[in-house]
Amino acid sequence: MPEKITDQTLLGEVLHEWTVQEYEQHERNTAWYVVMIILSILLIGYGIFSGNFLFALIIILFAIILFLQSHQQPLQVPFQITELGVSLGNRFYLYSEFEDFYIIYNPPEVKTLFLETKNNLRPILRVPLLDKNPLEIKHSLREFLIENTEKENEPLSDRVARNWGIH
Repeated sequence: MPEKITDQTLLGEVLHEWTVQEYEQHERNTAWYVVMIILSILLIGYGIFSGNFLFALIIILFAIILFLQSHQQPLQVPFQITELGVSLGNRFYLYSEFEDFYIIYNPPEVKTLFLETKNNLRPILRVPLLDKNPLEIKHSLREFLIENTEKENEPLSDRVARNWGIH
């Protein structure tokens, strides 16, 4: 479980640091909104017709969150790789909390560091690399974590969210 960073938190020497956005902000045109509204109405109608009101409520909440998120700027969050772990925003993760890491680097679409946690409730921590050199990041992280070389593609959920402009 990540700990909240306080004045007493030992982070170790900072090896790499950069600032990332809290979430990706996508440019969405009118057609995207029309398709999503139609899809939402169909899914809500299906939920009501099948008597699954919780499903309909979840679709409504999802639509509200997407709408609100598209009308505000994402926060800038500091990210650091240190000798003792990684920090993202005000949370610090010790290396012992991670299974392994991998980097998917297919510019310009995907330039992301994935840190797989041992926690089933938060299985992957994803961090955009932006303009950072992936080889330097790999070299630093290999000292503390195992690199998963079998992963060559980003998770399906990330790919779908990026292609649909959701995340």
